[in-house]
Amino acid sequence: MTEPTEEDGVIMALIDRFEKQRLPRLKALKEQTDSGERLSDGDVGFLETVIHDARQSKHLIDRHPEWQTFCATVVHLYETITEKALENEKGS
Repeated sequence: MTEPTEEDGVIMALIDRFEKQRLPRLKALKEQTDSGERLSDGDVGFLETVIHDARQSKHLIDRHPEWQTFCATVVHLYETITEKALENEKGS
C-alpha cells in the first residue's frame, strides 16, 4: 500500500468541499433552472468561482486519471445548469 501524498490530501480536501458546500448549491441551482427560474447575480458569481477553481485544479486531475470520470460528471452538471439558465434568460 502506498503512502498518501500531499497531492492526495489536496484532492480529498477539494472533494470534501465539493460534497459539503458546492454540490448542495449546484443541486439547488439545477432545480431552480429546471423550474424555469433565472439565476441571480450571486448564483452566476458562484458558478464563475467554481469554474475558476476547477481550472486551477486541472493540473491535479491531469496527474490523477482516477478522478477524471468524476470531474467530467461535475463539468456536465455545470454545463446543464448554465445551458438551462441561458434558455430561461432568453425566454423571459
